[in-house]
Amino acid sequence: MNFFEYLTAQYSSYETYLIVLEIVAVLFGLMSVYYSIRKNIWVYPTGIISTVLFIYIMFVFGLLGDMLINVYYTVMSIYGWILWSKHSDDHIHVEVKKAGKKDWQVGSLLFAGSLLFVGLIYYLKPFIDNQFSMEGIKLGLYHLDWANYTDIVTTSLFLVGMYFMAKRNLENWIFWIVADFICIPMMHYKGLVFTTLQYFVFTIMAIIGYFEWKKHLVKS
Repeated sequence: MNFFEYLTAQYSSYETYLIVLEIVAVLFGLMSVYYSIRKNIWVYPTGIISTVLFIYIMFVFGLLGDMLINVYYTVMSIYGWILWSKHSDDHIHVEVKKAGKKDWQVGSLLFAGSLLFVGLIYYLKPFIDNQFSMEGIKLGLYHLDWANYTDIVTTSLFLVGMYFMAKRNLENWIFWIVADFICIPMMHYKGLVFTTLQYFVFTIMAIIGYFEWKKHLVKS
């Protein structure tokens, strides 16, 4: 089976508009990571377009953790946009720094809080899917597969990565690298081929981003 046949098979049951939305979201996501590597404030407007589209896409495919993280991305993109604007001499580029003790403390709380919160959402998923009725349903995590558990972990990693990026911390790339790599098999399992390719490219770009930011940090 060639790639085109594989692609056709994967998307045969999907509506055309969902495929188009995914492609557009992926393209703007790639643009956002590129601007992030360049320390360019356009990382945020391009990222907002991508995350808003992915909120809907992840909701349709039942990835609640990823849906919530994209809601968070959208909010943090506005926050990051404001912070980067304040720390940019030319209103486009910013200087980077290493994470301090307070950053790691906040990041740890965000990670732990995200694990609990997204885990709770999945625990309540039967209730949510039943139109918020307890009739004939049982709460719990019994309905989760490995992709759902992975979704909980990657959501928490992305949460910290986004916070660290808004704070212009070099270490944000470490969280992106780990989470992006984990997302590759998860998105493939869900049948989101373009998103799978996106996370593969994201992993490579995140590695490049880490060394680019580190190089600029050393120079400064």
